[in-house]
Amino acid sequence: MIWLSSGWPATSLLGGRGDLVAAVFQGLKVIDSATFVAGPAAAVILADFGADVVKIEPVGVGDPQRVLGRLPNLPKADHNYAWTVAARSKRTLGLDLKTETGRTILGQLVRSADVFITNQSPASRTRLGISYEQLSEINPRLVYAALTGYGETGPEAERPGFDAHAYWARSGLADNVRPDLESSPAAPTLGMGDQPTAVTLYAGIVTALLHRERTGRGSYVTSSLLANGVWSNAASIQAVLCGGEIQYRLPRKATRNALTCFYRCADDRWFMISLVQEERDWPRFCDAIDRSALIEDSRFSALATRRANAAELVALLDDLFASRISSDWQRIFQAADLTAAIVAKAGDLVGDDQMYHAGALVRAEWMPGRGAIVDSPFRISGVTKRPPSPAPELGQHSGEILEELGYSDEEIARLKVSGVVG
Repeated sequence: MIWLSSGWPATSLLGGRGDLVAAVFQGLKVIDSATFVAGPAAAVILADFGADVVKIEPVGVGDPQRVLGRLPNLPKADHNYAWTVAARSKRTLGLDLKTETGRTILGQLVRSADVFITNQSPASRTRLGISYEQLSEINPRLVYAALTGYGETGPEAERPGFDAHAYWARSGLADNVRPDLESSPAAPTLGMGDQPTAVTLYAGIVTALLHRERTGRGSYVTSSLLANGVWSNAASIQAVLCGGEIQYRLPRKATRNALTCFYRCADDRWFMISLVQEERDWPRFCDAIDRSALIEDSRFSALATRRANAAELVALLDDLFASRISSDWQRIFQAADLTAAIVAKAGDLVGDDQMYHAGALVRAEWMPGRGAIVDSPFRISGVTKRPPSPAPELGQHSGEILEELGYSDEEIARLKVSGVVG
């Protein structure tokens, strides 16, 4: 069983018949001292399953992700969507860790905490008094999770890294997904590398909690955006490690394979087909698109000639796909059990019922607009996730958290006046 810092085992959360109750991490205390996306997102997953997450923010300005949605080229909305993604279901404490008093308050929180999350660089952690060595002295059972851009050691350990750089560009992903060798590298969307990296960090934390169950000791969990980018690009990198050579995509109309390609439909939407089992699927594909004559067409009937004449087949299919709207093609390919899909836009997803069945979206009546929120990407049988609650305002829970630590109203007021607490 997993013992929480409160002294109660996780199995105390079992119902009378052995059924798990909703909050599998009830009693788990998490300190989220990270900024921006990946570290805080890992804490969101812990909160989804019942952990009490206290978000530590700089006094005055707060976590920079509070203003991230204002950047150019990002979606524009009246609601602070970027902050919601990072901070929902958490409590927040504004704390100046550059002061001795601020570090003392953090130490008091650490004494009863189970998990501490940071994305400060190794040297910054030591300067702020929040390194693993410093905090594990206060609480040897602490699971300390550190996320960096490029790793804990080496010449780039202190280098700051966003997912656009460390996960996307440095890993080779930006290069690999180019439409062709002459195209410029593709830019990632906001958090595209951070969100999956958060799941990795969460997995490390949960593994460390299991380790603590078996040994009674806390541990030091580390991950990096770079390592996660390389993991996402594992097939290409492993190919090179084995002495292979990267095959860059050719321009769409000169592709090597017309059956793993994008096509524009009559409604100006793109449609992607991915017939990776070509020998099996070629006849079914031709029947589905009502072009059975192509099955025995000498240009396309055999795999070798179909590849050699891929550009000619693309031109033929371009005309065909342009004759019908994308939803028509979707129905045709689904009926034929062929792998294909409309290239969705973000706006398509909000009204897609399958998103709720898949657990990608959940209802949140407090959320303006559609009353829904993006959920963390897995479910557990017998466990109901805690309903998401709004992301906190800066310093919203500071007084409440300090009261739990034993501070009086007068002491809290003085700390706020001094600027140690916000």
